[in-house]
Amino acid sequence: MSAESRLQELGLTLPEGPTPVASYVNCVRSGNLLFLSGGLPARDGQLITGKVPDTISPEEANEAARLSILNRLAVIRQEVGSLDKVRRIVNLQGFVNSAPDFFDHPKVINGASDLLLQIFGEAGKHSRLALGAAALPLNAAVEISLIVEVE
Repeated sequence: MSAESRLQELGLTLPEGPTPVASYVNCVRSGNLLFLSGGLPARDGQLITGKVPDTISPEEANEAARLSILNRLAVIRQEVGSLDKVRRIVNLQGFVNSAPDFFDHPKVINGASDLLLQIFGEAGKHSRLALGAAALPLNAAVEISLIVEVE
């Protein structure tokens, strides 16, 4: 089954590609690799914010990570026309806006990784970095960047 079909089967729709909020671009293509800038968890212009677990629960942050992936997938679709042109998710870097005594960053970022596996199957398996950060831009709960191999 194609990635675009899986997305529909899961009842998910991609938002419009986000507009960069500083001096960068959403994606740089080099050969068959896409390097996606960090993306925040926004839906309909509303950013999911907070520090885990002080003002947002780990479960809510996990959902924010899923939302960040949908925003990153929108960038991929804009760049190459279809998610079906993705050969492999190569790398995911996930940052969690976390309190100093929170250590379950991987569980939060699993929201992103699990969704990529659901959409891309074997091609969604990736290397990963899951880190806590003292603060993220705009107080976002998470930020995620990707490296993706495409046709």
